[in-house]
Amino acid sequence: MRTTVLLTLLTAAIAPAVAIAAPVTYQLDPTHTDVLFTWSHNGFSFPTGRAAISSGTLVYDAARPAASQVQVELPLAELATHVPKLDEIVKSDKLFDVARFPQAAFRSTSVVSQGAGRLKITGELTLHGVTRPVVLDATLNKVGEHPSRKVPTIGFNATGVIRRSEFGLDAFLPNIADEVQLRITTEAQGGKE
Repeated sequence: MRTTVLLTLLTAAIAPAVAIAAPVTYQLDPTHTDVLFTWSHNGFSFPTGRAAISSGTLVYDAARPAASQVQVELPLAELATHVPKLDEIVKSDKLFDVARFPQAAFRSTSVVSQGAGRLKITGELTLHGVTRPVVLDATLNKVGEHPSRKVPTIGFNATGVIRRSEFGLDAFLPNIADEVQLRITTEAQGGKE
């Protein structure tokens, strides 16, 4: 009897810790996600454009970050540079050729903890029909219940660099820089518990 009571108490004490440590699957929120890209224009200015996401899934495991995963789809027809004529050029066959390659995608291949809410996310970016490795440095902003939706919510910021020539996007080099800086902020929600 004593052993049964002890096991019951031990199980009750451990169960909440196991539940908290379990991986959680979140759906990225397109309305609270920005993928910003910045490039050098002849060294004079550094314009910024925006890519939207259509969908994405994030599996986050706080206890074992290496088990975390992210997958995102980006519709390139929604690329925006804030300059209508430049938007036309960017979407044309001179650069992204959105008619032939309407979507970009990112899929993580590894996640490594860098300590204190920082992660290094390595993955494969498919863009313009080419898949190349990309590394993102991510910072966990917050994990908790969304105040109005009342669902589990997580938020991250991330930065990275790509070379557009590696994806066959080499028009206008070297006047338009090869190196493109990425800045990402995202919010994602889980299901109601």
